[in-house]
Amino acid sequence: MENLQVLTAILFILTIVLLVILFYKASNKSKTGLLIMVAWILLQSIISISGFYQKNSTTPPRIIFLILPPIIFIIILFASGWGRQFLNRLNPGMLTLLHIVRIPVEIVLYSLFLDRQVPQLMTFAGGNYDIVSGLTAPLIYYFGFVKKIFSRWTLLIWNIICLCLLFSIVFHAVLSAPSAFQQLAFSQPNIAILHFPFALLPSVIVPLVLFSHLVTIRYLIRTLAYQKRTVSRGLIL
Repeated sequence: MENLQVLTAILFILTIVLLVILFYKASNKSKTGLLIMVAWILLQSIISISGFYQKNSTTPPRIIFLILPPIIFIIILFASGWGRQFLNRLNPGMLTLLHIVRIPVEIVLYSLFLDRQVPQLMTFAGGNYDIVSGLTAPLIYYFGFVKKIFSRWTLLIWNIICLCLLFSIVFHAVLSAPSAFQQLAFSQPNIAILHFPFALLPSVIVPLVLFSHLVTIRYLIRTLAYQKRTVSRGLIL
């Protein structure tokens, strides 16, 4: 079991590295974006190694410091002028391919379940189908952005479905984590996210996956709106 723990941690860290590389490419190799990501990863690594998140009897629960800061940052990016300029420079195709990280994440979660670090309901064996997003991401990327066979509506629907799958696993993960808000999985709670490196799941992976969906959905809606205006003008002319 100890070997399993080591292999699981290594796989998870490699997944973080892959995520950073893919987002770096999606941002057209933005040095600022890379610096922010690396700084946040290092900060959360130091905090989780210190044992800060393992004290779960506080009010509010300390796990909110894993999730809330990146959510606030995402809101600022969408709400500010400079943030929207950054969004416009992102590559929606690479942001779609980025979702392949959800495959190793689900493997890690299943391994953590076997090690009694997360409940079964957070795995594909317990009704978490988020792995489907990762398995289909390469197909959506290739046929949607390379070959351009899939329509913008198909891409939009896929993003919405995968976003719902993400919300589902996050909902179960939060409610099964040891805190004043815990409602699920009392016999085998979600304790993995309280420790390094798995604290990087809610603080890094989930926000970047969420951000990638939101940016791509924004791009697709804007593209569809532009196509509609172009068609309307053509009919008028």
